[in-house]
Amino acid sequence: MINNNLRKKPLAVIIMAAGKGTRMNSDLPKVLHHIKGRPMVMYVVDLAREIGAEKIIVIVGHSYQLVEKTLKKENVAFAYQLEQLGTGHAVMQCCEQLKDFEGDVLVLSGDVPMLTTSTIENLLLTQEQSGVVATVLTADFQDPSGYGRVVRKEDDSLERIVEHQDANDEELSLIEINAGIYVFDSQTLFRLLPMIGNKNEQGEYYLPDVIPMILQENSKVAIDKTKKNAEIQGVNTIEQLELLNENEN
Repeated sequence: MINNNLRKKPLAVIIMAAGKGTRMNSDLPKVLHHIKGRPMVMYVVDLAREIGAEKIIVIVGHSYQLVEKTLKKENVAFAYQLEQLGTGHAVMQCCEQLKDFEGDVLVLSGDVPMLTTSTIENLLLTQEQSGVVATVLTADFQDPSGYGRVVRKEDDSLERIVEHQDANDEELSLIEINAGIYVFDSQTLFRLLPMIGNKNEQGEYYLPDVIPMILQENSKVAIDKTKKNAEIQGVNTIEQLELLNENEN
């Protein structure tokens, strides 16, 4: 368990678990598919508890009653994203519950069940010790195709994240990718979230679009790079689910 004495700020955890998971070929919400006999979202809830979260909010949507029933004994709160309008829109649904919260907010995904406390401990300590308002978890992928690339400043803080489809040749040559796991100062996050737009091909509101706004305010965004690439892999297909269930570790 994380040594919470190393952190001065309170911590809330948001777990995104609203998606259907169309590639799972099932009406069951993706986060309720089992790994080693347990719904995958349970591993993420356990992690949030182990790192000492004061509040745990699970964002539900597709067949939300099933997710609520699964987590009814877990002492978590729920937020509702009944329209799938992107990760930024999902986190916005937590605004009312966290509007008075002063601390850090860790954003996790219910379909990334293999994260360990040590990896998240490092991320949280980077946020704490750097004195920044946001920190991004990254990793080096030898085949980074499809992932957002991380562009660093000379001081190794974040300059920008470039989505694969928007990257030029130089940016495509980068192998450091955005893992999609973030820590934000809560007050900064919920002040800026309503300002993000949805002018993109999907017409969705993306959580990473908050980051350029933070940088425009001359605040730094820190980077914590993990070497545990397997931990940050999401479960998007039946094949990926089967691989995790076959793994002996």
